[in-house]
Amino acid sequence: MSNKLRLGVLGGGGDSLIGVLHRVASAMFDQYQIVGGVFNPDFEQNKGFAEEIGLPTNRIYSDFDTMVAEELKLPEEERMQVVSILTPNFLHFPMAKKLIESGFNVICEKPMTTTYEEAKVLEASLEKSGTVFALTHTYTGYPMVRQMREMIKEGVLGKIHKVDAQYYQGWINPIIHDEESRKSTWRLDPEKAGISCCVGDIGVHAFNLIEFTTGLEVDTILADFNYLYSDNKMDIDASVLVRMSENVKGIVRSSQVATGEENNISLAIYGDKAGLKWEQENPNYLYVLTDDKPLQVLKPGHAYNSDLSLDGTKLPPGHPEGIFDSMGNIYKGVAKAIRGLEYNSGEFPTMRDGVRGMSFIEKTVESNANGNVWVKIEG
Repeated sequence: MSNKLRLGVLGGGGDSLIGVLHRVASAMFDQYQIVGGVFNPDFEQNKGFAEEIGLPTNRIYSDFDTMVAEELKLPEEERMQVVSILTPNFLHFPMAKKLIESGFNVICEKPMTTTYEEAKVLEASLEKSGTVFALTHTYTGYPMVRQMREMIKEGVLGKIHKVDAQYYQGWINPIIHDEESRKSTWRLDPEKAGISCCVGDIGVHAFNLIEFTTGLEVDTILADFNYLYSDNKMDIDASVLVRMSENVKGIVRSSQVATGEENNISLAIYGDKAGLKWEQENPNYLYVLTDDKPLQVLKPGHAYNSDLSLDGTKLPPGHPEGIFDSMGNIYKGVAKAIRGLEYNSGEFPTMRDGVRGMSFIEKTVESNANGNVWVKIEG
């Protein structure tokens, strides 16, 4: 029998971008084998999709509860070891909770839950189970983001005093300006997406990148949202001031109505010795800025990079790697954890990141609703 980890998948069927991303990532390092799941709520479409991607249909289930029940009947050496949750936001919590309590390891799309309280419940369940949980803040998998983290840890920047994270998209522009379209999109429906659209979907990525790279935690925030229309209940643009300590401050900027923008993520961290800048649309370049030397550009795959960066680099220098590779690095780290192997804490985001992220999302909503006031992050 194959020694690959047996992977189940929930959601991600049809033409889902996130489904393709996870399937490719799971195959990248030959650590996983997809054995079944529930790709689509319609059973016939579910089976049809499984056949389309070459999976046998004997472990393609009609619904989530049936999958868990049937998998638990199998001998431990045959049942799914880890399950990826790629469904709409409102299903993340109930699925992850049941999987954890049933002894499965979990890889979950973000946001982890729809409320901070759910996140705390999930955290308590994980502590009891002792299983592995990973949250796919995908951009932490990029080699040069990991290099950024390690350089900051080594003190290259000195004392940090300024952080600036941006995530700009324009995809919702054609939807938000049409009354019927904005009422029928699940990401603008609080019942399915949670209390936030823009911050919950992309702003939380920028927030996570700040904490991932600096090793510091955001303490208080002040948020200003834009909804554009009075009948729209969800934020589609947000500017969030952040304070990490008395002397470390910055901003998280996110927008889904930044006309013409595709996936413009940028991160800049400044200290008293140097600064570091990275952009997701040009992910192979990490810029090092100082006052007394020319601009320095670091690239992946070279021996001058950290072990964590090099572990996430598959190709020789000069061969571009991208979003699939970044997600693949997260899956690789999770495989190490499940197998009980030694791994770097930066190899995949954890439950802790999910709890922090949900607190950030809720507190931005609270800050904006109360007149753009400073509020403290919990968790």
